[in-house]
Amino acid sequence: MRRKGRITVRGIVQGVGFRPFVYARACDFAINGSARNLGSEVEIYAEGDRFSEFLSAVSAGPPRSRIDTVMVTDTTREIPPGFFILPSGTGSFTGMIPPDIATCDACIADIFERGGRYENYWATSCVNCGPRYSITRALPYDRERTTMAAFPMCPACAGEYGDPRSRRHHAQTIACDACGPELSLLDTAGNRVDCHDPVKEAAALLDAGRILAIRGIGGFHLACIEEAARELKSRLGREEQPFAVMVRPDEIDRMVVITAQDRELLTSPVHPIVVLPKRDPSAHAPISNLHTIGCMLPYTGLHHLLFHRIRHPLLVMTSANMPGYPMITEPDVALSRLSHDVDFVLSHNRRIENRCDDSVVRDGYIIRLSRGIAPKRTAIDLGTRCILGVGPELNANATCYINGFAVTSPHVGNVRNPPTLDYLEETVRKLQRLLGAKCEVVAHDLHPQFLSTRFAREIAAEHGLELVPVQHHRAHIAATTTEPCIGIAIDGVGYGDDGTVWGGEVFSGQVPALSRVAHLEPVAMPGGDLATRFPERMLYGILPHDDCLALLSSRGWTAVELGVLKRQVATGFNVTMTSSTGRVLDAAAALLGICRERTYDGEPAMKLESMAIGGRVEPWELKFETHAGCETLSTRALMQTAFDRISAAPAGDRQAVRDCAGSFQFNLARGIAALAIHAAHRGGLKTVALSGGVAINCAIRETILSEIAAARLLGIMNRDYPPGDGCVSFGQCVYAGRLFGQRE
Repeated sequence: MRRKGRITVRGIVQGVGFRPFVYARACDFAINGSARNLGSEVEIYAEGDRFSEFLSAVSAGPPRSRIDTVMVTDTTREIPPGFFILPSGTGSFTGMIPPDIATCDACIADIFERGGRYENYWATSCVNCGPRYSITRALPYDRERTTMAAFPMCPACAGEYGDPRSRRHHAQTIACDACGPELSLLDTAGNRVDCHDPVKEAAALLDAGRILAIRGIGGFHLACIEEAARELKSRLGREEQPFAVMVRPDEIDRMVVITAQDRELLTSPVHPIVVLPKRDPSAHAPISNLHTIGCMLPYTGLHHLLFHRIRHPLLVMTSANMPGYPMITEPDVALSRLSHDVDFVLSHNRRIENRCDDSVVRDGYIIRLSRGIAPKRTAIDLGTRCILGVGPELNANATCYINGFAVTSPHVGNVRNPPTLDYLEETVRKLQRLLGAKCEVVAHDLHPQFLSTRFAREIAAEHGLELVPVQHHRAHIAATTTEPCIGIAIDGVGYGDDGTVWGGEVFSGQVPALSRVAHLEPVAMPGGDLATRFPERMLYGILPHDDCLALLSSRGWTAVELGVLKRQVATGFNVTMTSSTGRVLDAAAALLGICRERTYDGEPAMKLESMAIGGRVEPWELKFETHAGCETLSTRALMQTAFDRISAAPAGDRQAVRDCAGSFQFNLARGIAALAIHAAHRGGLKTVALSGGVAINCAIRETILSEIAAARLLGIMNRDYPPGDGCVSFGQCVYAGRLFGQRE
């Protein structure tokens, strides 16, 4: 029986309290030896009669760790009595730093313990909680390689750090009021507000209806009470956009309908924003005019202290950056950009090394992959090449594949914006550095004009890397499954093989050999992107007839505007053809008068979904055609049915609008499912994979999955990555890896 050896543990073992965990287990089993970080693995020398029990315990790891391999080898090293945590050394990069997680219950209790060492200290954390990725500069994960290096430990913190009996034993984020990061309340000129307790003063300002920028662990939020929400929207110029809220735990059930699964997610270490149905769909309209509202619970010590002080049950808590742009992390940037939007700034002096937005989840599906979830590390065999996926244009992130693992960054944003492109480039550099990755392949979107495509070409040319263009919707399916399947990809826009805009696609095969076998009927987008902003243009692109022109005229379109629109569609000048599901939903929202101008991403479709709540759904006739060898669903026929129904309804009949909205979604979903079912029967396949941002729509998603199940097929979706474009960089890596595997 072995009683001595060298143990090498690989995986996510940095920033999870692994060495203190090993120390504690060594004490439990009377083991002599040592533990130290080497790169991103842990090396343990151990000797004792209960070696096997110790090895078994170490192999399980602490709760936040992810163990890939545990290797035991013989050693002739002399091991002295006792067990020691040694200084870190250099080694391989096999793991990744874990995401930031919520402050644990034990630390929250410490914050509110009267007379305790951590009483009222906002940055209290331990080995089991708090920031990780956002403060990490390099690996191995030790204090000197984090932004906590700027705060030398006081004797009391150093004592706990070195105490094996403390849960702050080797907690790199340990700090207290005497030695740690400090809070300050600033006016918009950057002057400190003279107050003894910045949190107490900030809470009073919030209660009084003032708007604050609050620096968190991954960036700045804008915060206010519900009564000030309209003012905040007015200042930001986001009158229609719904905001997320942070809620007292005892208030959540009064606001929303919540399942056990959602409650577990809300209170998990991730503490994401969870999109939930309101108890009263019309409630909290100043915050969200949809039937849903994004809710999160306090997840940092600062949040808990604020909610202990404020009288109101909730705070609007939205990212302090323009949609699609990177999170603001620096106080001076916040002051310069937000001086007209906020009244005060509550900040701290701990540097945010890696910005990180809040993750968003709905019905168990990830909408935004970020804090608490990303960096996300997935075990997958994509071969021996190191692959970088730079993502799409909207809702982008980056993925790096190396040595059997794909690591996806937190949400980056819309890289059509130059500052966000810079952030993407910065994210890629940091991923490569933390993983020790030297990429050989760059996978990118097929669209030749995307800034992410340009970035891929630039780094490929600079470093002699191989480029792999990946069609957007095939990346969606690759992110969902690598098994033979029928793949449904339904979203806004994606550049197709034929140079048109795709977005309602059905594929057949196995990655990378996915053949387009069906899709939505191609329709005109008059003015290209202008039709995305003004959905009534899209409506006429689908129904280019006089009755539609008359409807637009009744809504204030001038004769000149209508003449230009009619000529555009008739001649095809500045008209893009598209099979996009999102654009069809936009047109339906325009037809029903729900959204005539899009002011934020996905607005028309989201408002259509909300309007459909309470609608009576009826089946409509579906019309299928053949277009360029593919089966197509006629969206013109569906839109014409909706046009006829709403035209026949009495003016102002709200229920008729709800019925039509619900029926349109239902029948569009039925038609998409039918395309996939027909393709499955033709191809002899039993699995149907569903992806794309439209799949976040509960009614559409569940109708498709229900129709697939009724046809005795297996419908699958990916719950580990977003159905939307946040999965694309991962899918690009999967596609490229399988492509090279096919060639070899």
